[in-house]
This record gives sequence, structure tokens and C-alpha cells, in this order.
Amino acid sequence: MSAASTSSRPRRVILLGSTGSIGTQAVDVVRRNPDLFEVVGLSAGHNLDLLARQAVELRPTVVAVAQASEDELTRAIGHAADEAGSATYEPELLTGPQASSTLAARPADVVLNGITGAIALEPTLAVLGAGTTLALANKESLIIGGPLVKAAAAPGQIVPVDSEHSAIAQCLRGGSEGEVRRLVITASGGPFRGRSRAELEGVTPEQALTHPNFSMGRVITTNSATLVNKGLEVIEAHLLFDIPFERIDVVVHPQQMVHSMVEFVDGSTIAQAGPPRMLVPIALGMTWPERIPDVDVPVDWTQAQSWEFEPLDDAVFPAVALARRVGQAGGTWPAVYNAANEVCVDAFHAGRIGFPAIVDTVADVVDAYAAEPGSKLTDLTLDDVLAADEWARGAAGART
Repeated sequence: MSAASTSSRPRRVILLGSTGSIGTQAVDVVRRNPDLFEVVGLSAGHNLDLLARQAVELRPTVVAVAQASEDELTRAIGHAADEAGSATYEPELLTGPQASSTLAARPADVVLNGITGAIALEPTLAVLGAGTTLALANKESLIIGGPLVKAAAAPGQIVPVDSEHSAIAQCLRGGSEGEVRRLVITASGGPFRGRSRAELEGVTPEQALTHPNFSMGRVITTNSATLVNKGLEVIEAHLLFDIPFERIDVVVHPQQMVHSMVEFVDGSTIAQAGPPRMLVPIALGMTWPERIPDVDVPVDWTQAQSWEFEPLDDAVFPAVALARRVGQAGGTWPAVYNAANEVCVDAFHAGRIGFPAIVDTVADVVDAYAAEPGSKLTDLTLDDVLAADEWARGAAGART
């Protein structure tokens, strides 16, 4: 059944982070299904040229950018329109640090949050406050703002777009909540799977950005190499599906054809399989619970192939165990983990620390946070989360 079957009009979509990896793929889904979607808003951080080209093609009523002036955005859109031979196009323009949050609160059927990093928390809260369906590709906003985001969300308002969590959501349709024994999140193992800790000492930024299956941005790709990304996904799964941490496993699956699995109490396991691409999770995020035909090419089951599954080496890649620790602590602890990691990733790419020091430094910051008053908070406000984020960035910066 297609999304068009439930409505006589296209779904009104706002794309936050439209020039990033998730955003550009979402634009591709929209482009190939013009009868199903109407893009009413686009936002980006700083990629004016691409944002302007997207705007001229899709004609949203509002275009937002964080790191440019209104005049710069106007000129970029005008230039893109001239290049495309397009008619005059004058959307409403939003600029500055709050541009995405302002856009996120505008009327729409679904908002896809594809912004990278902790800065996406306020846009996430704005979408939920407006009562709009949130297709959440930005895991950080849920992880650092866990209690805030869950309190703001109505049942079913958040649709996961991470491939692992989209897979779990799809598998959960095969049984009731009480029938679930555990969630199994798959991980590629990154480009350094099988290496010892000593072999990680000489890893370069260029090597860390060579993901075996996906093409992603710098932070997410580095997080996949350290397994921090998988740690964040464990916390996200706990928050999305209300499953205790001890019932969430991580298994290394290098081919990433199985995106994740749900094990049920009778001993059966349902797995969601497909090529290691994001098109299906993105499309489902914008049309949930319905599917769009031919979004991606399915697995060719007539061809011989082998899929491997192996345990995660927590000694070499301790990021997941550390994430479980901060996730179980709750409160502002996940915000500290995430913020410290973002600083350490930047330090690694700037050549100030080595690859293993990314997670080692995050662990040091987490340990130091135990002495801070904010570590005891349970009833959080947005200011509490932002204060913890700021403290962790300072603590990590001092160590790198």
C-alpha cells in the first residue's frame, strides 16, 4: 500500500539538514515520488549552493540556513534559479542559529530531522511541541535529551530513521510488546574490525573515514570506526522501545545486510534484511507505517552469498560498554558522553590525539563528571542538558 492511498493530497514534508547524507537521500526519495510528497521547508547549516539548488527544484515555502545571512541566501537562490532557467522564486527565508528550530515548528505532516550532532535537540523539541510526526535520523537529540524528548512526544509521534532502529520497528510489527525477549542491533565492526588495540595506535583520520559499507559525514563515520555510534544506538533503542539495557545486544555483522533483529519469547527471531543503504528507512520515516514501492533494490536471493555474525570485542572497542554505563545512569550522563565524543573526534582529525584516545578521553570525562552537581539530576530541563553538554565540551577540550 502506498502513502497516497490514505490521502488525496501529498504529505507536507520539512527536511532539516537537507544538504547532508540523510537529507540528500530524502530529496532523492521525494524527487522519485512527486505525487506523494510536497516539501514545504528546507534547512541546512552552511552549504548554500546545494541548499539553493534544492530549493529551486522543490519550491518550498520556507528555506532556512544557520550559518549565512539573508542576503547571502537570497543571492544563492537567485543564482541557482538563473542556472536552472527557472522562474522567479522568493520563499520566506530564516537565518541564524535558531533557523532550523523555527522552521521545525511550522505546519507539516512530517519533519525529517537529519541534522548531525547535539545541535538538533532544540529542533526535535520544536517538532514534538508542534504535534508533527518526527522522522528522527538524528540520534543525538533523543540520547542527550532523553527524558525531555520522551515527555514531549505523543505515542507514535517519533518514527526512527536510523537503519537499525527502523529495522527493529519493522520487526516489532510481528509480535506484541510482551512477546519481545531482546533486541539485537547489528554493527559492521567498522574498518578496523579484528585489529588489536595496539594496531589501532597508528590509525590515521583518512583510514577512519573509510567505512566498509556506507558513505556518511565525518563525525558519524568516525563514530562507526570507534563503535561510539553503536553505543549511541544502544541508548537510542532503550529510549525508543522501552527495553532494558540488559535485553539489548550488539552483534558484529560485517555485510550489514541484516539491519537488526528482534528475538521473541518463543525462541523465534525476526530480522529485517536489505542492502546496506538508507533509502528504505528514510522513505519509511516519511510515510510510516506504509511503504513506497521500489524505493530500493531488494536482496537477490537467487545468488549465492554468505553472511557472518560474531561477538563484539569490548576490550578493543569499549565504546558500547561505556554507553551502557551512561545510559543506565540516565539524566545528563548521555549528554556528557555525546558532547565529549564530538570534541574528541574533532581533536583526532586535527591531529591532537590518536584514534584510541577518542574513547579513552570520553571515559575520562565521564569519570570526572561524577563529581559534578549536574550528574545527580533526574528531573531535567533543557538548560540542564545544555549545561552538561557545555561542561563536557570544556572537560574534553582540556584533555585534548
